[in-house]
Amino acid sequence: MTAATDKLLNPQNSVIAFIDFQPQMAFGVNSHDIQSIKNNTVGLAKAAKLYNVPTILTTVETESFSGYTWPELIDALDGQETIERSSMNSWEDAGFVDAVKATGRKKLILTGLWSEVCITFPAISALAEGYEVYFVADAMAGTSKEAHDMAVQRMIQAGAIPLTWQQLILEYQRDWARQETYDGILEIVKDHGGGYGMGVDYAYTMVHKAPQRTKTKPQTVKSAA
Repeated sequence: MTAATDKLLNPQNSVIAFIDFQPQMAFGVNSHDIQSIKNNTVGLAKAAKLYNVPTILTTVETESFSGYTWPELIDALDGQETIERSSMNSWEDAGFVDAVKATGRKKLILTGLWSEVCITFPAISALAEGYEVYFVADAMAGTSKEAHDMAVQRMIQAGAIPLTWQQLILEYQRDWARQETYDGILEIVKDHGGGYGMGVDYAYTMVHKAPQRTKTKPQTVKSAA
């Protein structure tokens, strides 16, 4: 690693926060297809575990309003303990801030619901305390497209850096010679990466002649006579 490549995100210099992925928050989402957000978020969480990136899971008013964290995300993070808050801004919660500081990482990556509140507020606050803040634009969503878009603009103007979930996981892998995570990241891509994942499946089976995951029975065409 050089001084130049160290400017990139890697598993040793970053921490990912998953904020308020709860049913009541999802009900208010209108900027994105919520199933796509779930797919991207769970894929990112699996990648974080694969690369041993520190993760922080936090919720707001679980039993009085928002409900419990999506079970698929809990499973992806191996049942990680959740930091419960009352504040909309995670950076106003001592438990959350202490968890970030405990990692010793200064590159803070934010994902969550809603973009305009639960991501924007801690992004601006963490920037003010000297953190390099990133947000995963397709693993977060707002109450309207305008709300999400204005949140993105506000964070960028404040100094935060946008990226996407696949951009992030490929930035972590970066070199296909890294065999210890090669198979694991491609499995995540195949399960969550849409057309990219289909392309990986195609290359495995049609180019490299790997066996199909399941065998399909050949179709027979009956005569019309």
